[in-house]
Amino acid sequence: MAFEARGMIAQKQISRISVLQCSRCDKVYPLDQANTFASCEQCEKAPLVCEYDVFSGLSRKDIDHSERSMWRYFEMLPVFDRKNIVTLGEGWTPLLPLERLGNIVGMQQLYLKDESLNPTGSFKARGLSMAISKAKELGINNCIIPTAGNAGGAMAAYCARAGMTATVVMPRHTPQAFKTECEYFGAKLILVDGLINDCAKKVAELNADKQYFDVSTMKEPYRLEGKKTMGYEIAEQFHWELPDVILYPTGGGTGLIGMWKAFREMMEMGWIGSKMPRLIAVQSENCKPVEDVFFHRKPEGPSRPTVANGLAVPFPFADKMIQQVLHETAGTAISVPEREIIPCVRQMAATEGLFISPEGATLLSALKIMLTTQEINPESRVLLLNTGSGYKYIESMM
Repeated sequence: MAFEARGMIAQKQISRISVLQCSRCDKVYPLDQANTFASCEQCEKAPLVCEYDVFSGLSRKDIDHSERSMWRYFEMLPVFDRKNIVTLGEGWTPLLPLERLGNIVGMQQLYLKDESLNPTGSFKARGLSMAISKAKELGINNCIIPTAGNAGGAMAAYCARAGMTATVVMPRHTPQAFKTECEYFGAKLILVDGLINDCAKKVAELNADKQYFDVSTMKEPYRLEGKKTMGYEIAEQFHWELPDVILYPTGGGTGLIGMWKAFREMMEMGWIGSKMPRLIAVQSENCKPVEDVFFHRKPEGPSRPTVANGLAVPFPFADKMIQQVLHETAGTAISVPEREIIPCVRQMAATEGLFISPEGATLLSALKIMLTTQEINPESRVLLLNTGSGYKYIESMM
């Protein structure tokens, strides 16, 4: 399936994107059409990915250092014409040393990348800025998304910015802040009983006649390209020497895959060395499909809601790619007790002055566990990636 593009792509291609291809069979698809996972009939449910010309002399000096957003890496992003960029200033978030917390847990090189300072308060702004920018370039006007919360708010905001219509399908139990922001951004909000997989079923039902562009996680190829900019920023902010370990709160896994993709691209361009960080997927014990698959375990029961609602993804669409990332980086997957999440939010706030999301707080719990089990060396340089702001979760924390 391919949506016919009504927009015109600039003839001068500043972007280094070369092909759009199936992640499983490598079949190539046109860049001037809004292709999705369903375009590849041979590999149904295989995400499409953007590939770039990394052998044409692009260097770190070509970064637009005057641009204080993720668009500083424009040449390694898929938008052809800058006039199609839909931006609210996303990206270039701070990388912070956690000295006090490091002393408490016994580490001297502990850092946090704080994505809560993105527009709409989460890292979802990166992916949705990219997806909506590309949708604009392709002449698309109607977008739909199933969401656990933050992605819906981000899509609604960027659609408002672009003058597009947005339909957001969200679990009914999602905290009110997420619902309110979607409504204020002018989106049509549909509430569903269940988790994000139930929302995805509703989206499929609503989109049976293909009137919307489905911006579901990894079902279109461009949110991944926005998320990968976290990897470029991490490398640049660490002066092109990557950390030893990155802990990442994993629901749909787009950011995990995106960072890995960015690191591989930079290695091919010679921007960084060949050592890949260990990437660790962190989940709640209430919903841990990535951990179960990684360790070949049968689920103990059906997935349940979690206060870290962004992690309540029972069936990640890109599950095979997530597992590939973990195995290729000598990483692992771990789930943490639900009862530890909010105390870790409180500890980070009281110790470092950072009011992180419950998803981000799972990383602190996982770090403590893995230091105890010696799965992480206290001498290692470790990065925690906080994905959102704790302020949006106050209702569920009370």
